[in-house]
Amino acid sequence: MKREEQIARVTLAGSVVNLLLVGLKAVAGVAGHSAAMLSDAVHSLSDFITDIVVLVFVRVSAKPQDEGHDYGHGKYETIATLFIGLALAAAAVGIVVNGAVKLAHWLQGEQIQSPGHLALWAALVSIVVKELLYQYTRIKGRKLDSRALEANAWHHRSDALSSIGAAIGIGGAIFLGKRWTVLDPLASIVVGAMLVKVAWDLLGPSFGELTDSSLPADTENEMLKIIRSVPGVEDPHNLRTRRIGNSIAAEVHIRLDGALTLEEAHEKASEVERRFLEHFGPQSHLIVHMEPRK
Repeated sequence: MKREEQIARVTLAGSVVNLLLVGLKAVAGVAGHSAAMLSDAVHSLSDFITDIVVLVFVRVSAKPQDEGHDYGHGKYETIATLFIGLALAAAAVGIVVNGAVKLAHWLQGEQIQSPGHLALWAALVSIVVKELLYQYTRIKGRKLDSRALEANAWHHRSDALSSIGAAIGIGGAIFLGKRWTVLDPLASIVVGAMLVKVAWDLLGPSFGELTDSSLPADTENEMLKIIRSVPGVEDPHNLRTRRIGNSIAAEVHIRLDGALTLEEAHEKASEVERRFLEHFGPQSHLIVHMEPRK
């Protein structure tokens, strides 16, 4: 099965689960009079939307290079990751604002209705289901080297964390009495704050990749080590790196014996490229510029 088909299968399974959870949480939130559970339902809805984004963009990113995309379509997967982060950030802000409004009303003397047991059970079911979905998606994301899939896994984990916060708030409001019903909107605010952090962690790398940020120093040092391992190749310098979806691209200058024939120098450069692709994957790109040794 092709990589994009496996990613689509994992994402599709998650989208079905998310859609079922949206319905469960919405009903539990309305019937159970729980702001925290309704906020959690919004989060699950954002999960479902990002599943659709991943399904669309990963299929596009799998297309081979063409006349208009010499380096392939890998960055479409990065765009999908960016959308996931933005959707999560928007959901987080909405949750915080909604909780803050209810808290403000409570501070003004308005009584908050105690949530029902249905909301608590919905939160507990969500915790278990979303944690299992997170583990499954994360393992597949690493196996398939898909940043979008790994980002989506963290979206599932954030939903599980959201449900934990909701369960604490709802449970406290139910079992500690009416004086503690404020725990429900407080829980939704805490949940929203956690989601803001997760969204930030997703958006940073995505922006970096789309603006062609260099790869980490340890990765670049690994590249230089591989290049130096080719006999006769000296002083690799002017290394430039960037990520393109699930692959990497690099340019480097190397020094060779000036007495080598053009064919021999080409063989050295080809060996550098062969070892590079062998280590970083056949989908990677490397441009080697040869210079005579001083």
